Amino acid sequence: MNPLEGIRSNLQHLILGTLLFSLGISTADAQEIAVLKYSGGGDWYSNPTSLPNLIGFCNANIGTKITEKPETVEVGSPTIFQYPFLHMTGHGNVIFSEEEAENLRTYLLSGGFLHIDDNYGMEPYLRKELVKVFPDAELEELGTDHPIFDAVYDFPEGLPKIHEHDGKRPQAFGIRYQNRLVLLFTYESDLGNGWEDPSVHNDPEEVRQKALRMGANIIAYAFGH
Repeated sequence: MNPLEGIRSNLQHLILGTLLFSLGISTADAQEIAVLKYSGGGDWYSNPTSLPNLIGFCNANIGTKITEKPETVEVGSPTIFQYPFLHMTGHGNVIFSEEEAENLRTYLLSGGFLHIDDNYGMEPYLRKELVKVFPDAELEELGTDHPIFDAVYDFPEGLPKIHEHDGKRPQAFGIRYQNRLVLLFTYESDLGNGWEDPSVHNDPEEVRQKALRMGANIIAYAFGH
């Protein structure tokens, strides 16, 4: 692809994304969530009960009206523009093609939001692939004063630790565009495990509530910004 074709392609994707959002196919008022399916062999499908449980918690406690069963969308599909909130997780490898990275970038710059929850093991692969999506931006750690930590429930110490694996502290990283947080990466916390059915990990109810409340904060923040 020559430079002019590349510029033309980028403009076409940006225009498409802007039109989809402005026409109401996906807007800040549309409360829909989808799981992001990616290539590379990582288990994008892990924690199958997580999102339904989180959605149920949010609908019951913070006034959302999200469809109970989340859809699955592929990174390179225009279908992602129908969902203002995408969730991505897994334990292993992640690969974005250049076309997929461009599609995801256009989605995020057009008003979409992506939450990536490391289920332990995906972090080194993810960082490498995010360079394709945002070659001029890096993940930056969010301070404990970021509004995502008190959007509904207060977390004065920042991201909670849900499951212990290797003793590292939990961290929340983000990428911003025009002062808007477009991507959140939760690391060394394992929120998704805390959202799963109680029988899966036998977590104490206090731990599950902590995970669900932090998840509710993420959704409230994403839908409100």
